[in-house]
Amino acid sequence: MTQPAVVLLSGGMDSAVSLAEAKSAGFAPHALSFDYGQRHREELDAARRVARAIGAVQHVVIELNLRAFGGSALTADIDVPKDRIEHGGDTHAIPVTYVPARNTIFLSVALGFAETLNACDLFIGVNAIDYSGYPDCRPEFIAAFERMANLATKMGVEGRHITLHAPLAAMGKAAIVRRGMELGVDFGDTLTCYDPIMTREGREGRAAACGHCDACILRAQGFREAGVRDPAR
Repeated sequence: MTQPAVVLLSGGMDSAVSLAEAKSAGFAPHALSFDYGQRHREELDAARRVARAIGAVQHVVIELNLRAFGGSALTADIDVPKDRIEHGGDTHAIPVTYVPARNTIFLSVALGFAETLNACDLFIGVNAIDYSGYPDCRPEFIAAFERMANLATKMGVEGRHITLHAPLAAMGKAAIVRRGMELGVDFGDTLTCYDPIMTREGREGRAAACGHCDACILRAQGFREAGVRDPAR
């Protein structure tokens, strides 16, 4: 019987490749997304497209209002920085788009979901090479959360080891693009932007990337270095 796994799916390129990695590894992936009050909630439409295209067993969207305490340009009325990377901004400082403890919160919910599925495997699409400097994307965080998961759950206490997979952790954006192509990911389904613009496509609205936030610039660099045309709007 195929083993279930819970995969965090934002709708961006990294989480899409992470979902494809879980499927390629032989897991039955259950995709989990969050409607957390993010200004770029159009990413949830992308997550639905990705989950359907890659073949998730199910796609669960949890409402979790992090806008209630804000603290980030993604969850409060704070401008999203534009062209910060290309104009020589301090890329070592944690940017205002960091959402306090977001991955810790999301992974904790994913861990509870995994226990209900009797799943010992969780996937997250973080990487610590071409990224915005978020502390909860580092390998040290992934290792620490995995240790905690095995202490805090019935499965872990009973000796069923829980593994937190971060298959993209040591990959740059160009390598992620290439791996996604190998796995058949349609990057046109994804949305990697903190401040998307709504466009019209037939009778349905469709979000387009702003092209100037950190996420857009890092994505563009990755496709350029990979020598692949980015199909995103």
